Amino acid sequence: MRFIPTRFHGILDYIVGILLIASPWLFNFAAGGAETWVPVVIGAMVLIQTILTDFEVGIVKMIPMPTHLMLDFGIGVILALSPWLFGFADQVYLPHVIFGVFSILASLTTHRVPSRAYNTNNVQKERI
Repeated sequence: MRFIPTRFHGILDYIVGILLIASPWLFNFAAGGAETWVPVVIGAMVLIQTILTDFEVGIVKMIPMPTHLMLDFGIGVILALSPWLFGFADQVYLPHVIFGVFSILASLTTHRVPSRAYNTNNVQKERI
């Protein structure tokens, strides 16, 4: 069931992207290895992807919303499995798993199409 509006999803993406980048220092696991850099890189990817998505809070509007949601799903899987994929589960795993599962759930519960108001305004801008 998809119940999260794309606008809200986009706002969450900006917040989550920033939190992912800051999480090694916020949650005290910044040891300088994969445990640190996986969330930093993925956070940057989330921000770039959001900026490039064609929805209410996107800036460049190149990536269709369904593609954005597929990327969110893949990012979530990689992030959730990263402690075991990169061998740092004995040091830290919970923040990676929580952010990863959040991304997976958000991708599965967000509308695939931006709101009608966004689509109407976007079409009117193209005509001008």
